[in-house]
Amino acid sequence: MATTIKGPAIFLAQFAGEASPFNSWHAITRWAGDLGYQGVQVPTNDARLFDLALAAQSKTYCDEMAGIARANGVAITELSTHLQGQLVAVHPAYDEAFDGFAPAALRGNPAARQQWAVQQMLLAAKASANLGLTASISFSGALAWPFVYPWPQRPAGLIESAFDELARRWTPILDAYGEAGVDLAFELHPGEDLFDGATFEMLLERVNHHPRLAIAYDPSHFLLQQLDYLGFIDRYHDRIKVMHVKDAEFRPDARQGVYSGYQPWVDRAGRFRSLGDGQVDFKAIFSKFAQYGFEGWAVLEWECCLKHPEQGAAEGVAFIRDHIIRVTDKAFDDFAGSATDAGRNLRMLGIARAA
Repeated sequence: MATTIKGPAIFLAQFAGEASPFNSWHAITRWAGDLGYQGVQVPTNDARLFDLALAAQSKTYCDEMAGIARANGVAITELSTHLQGQLVAVHPAYDEAFDGFAPAALRGNPAARQQWAVQQMLLAAKASANLGLTASISFSGALAWPFVYPWPQRPAGLIESAFDELARRWTPILDAYGEAGVDLAFELHPGEDLFDGATFEMLLERVNHHPRLAIAYDPSHFLLQQLDYLGFIDRYHDRIKVMHVKDAEFRPDARQGVYSGYQPWVDRAGRFRSLGDGQVDFKAIFSKFAQYGFEGWAVLEWECCLKHPEQGAAEGVAFIRDHIIRVTDKAFDDFAGSATDAGRNLRMLGIARAA
């Protein structure tokens, strides 16, 4: 059944900060509501905005947080555990780079950091249930990413072993999300072991097609990989539970292409842009989401190498609103229809009714 997407909503992670109105739950939700957003996606790693541990144990706290948001004109769409999910699986090459995602007391201790990340994921499942949410967004982490390009030749079984371990780590977490009635949607993203459809399928097979393993769709990452982001919806729409609305552009030249030569974002062939400033075909994307009955939210994720975030947020409201399709409840040619008549149907087909 075709469904009208909910929105516009906004992911708060890129806006949270020390300055008002971005430093408290009341202020940032009021800011979002005043811009015209109807929903907010919440980063659970920022204690200025959200207390994940308390939300997991207290329905009252969750009701209070949702009430504040509602009073400011927005609903909570999903909880984000991107940074915690990243720490569920970290290749040692990235230990120091990702240590900053964990509490200071755990840095330099990969085993303790990973255990903390798992507990964070479990808390987010309970908190999502307490908030009445049906989906959450995260990262898968990565064990195989250092070997993404096969040079030197990868030893046989290396990638398979990485995904076997990834499945071992995530299966009990997925089970917990199942008990909570929440889908766990991984944002398919370079730097994660799950970055496209093929890698998603590799994990899906290893977790026995777990019903709670889902996808957070973000076309910007697919455009920069030169992946068919419209065909992706056709193929995986039944697993897509979260949607990020983010733009990008890819302009290769004689000097650089997909890998972009280690250049800073502003100089890369592939760059993230504010909504409407890139190359993503959002009209086609929103049409496919309407066609397949996506029941979630259209959530702005602002990432742009040129435009200020507040300008991007202000412009994003109208952009998303103008792309949401209010699905029709009737066929365009109903006016030319007529009442059902079984006998007439048979006559029109030249089929004689049996005596």
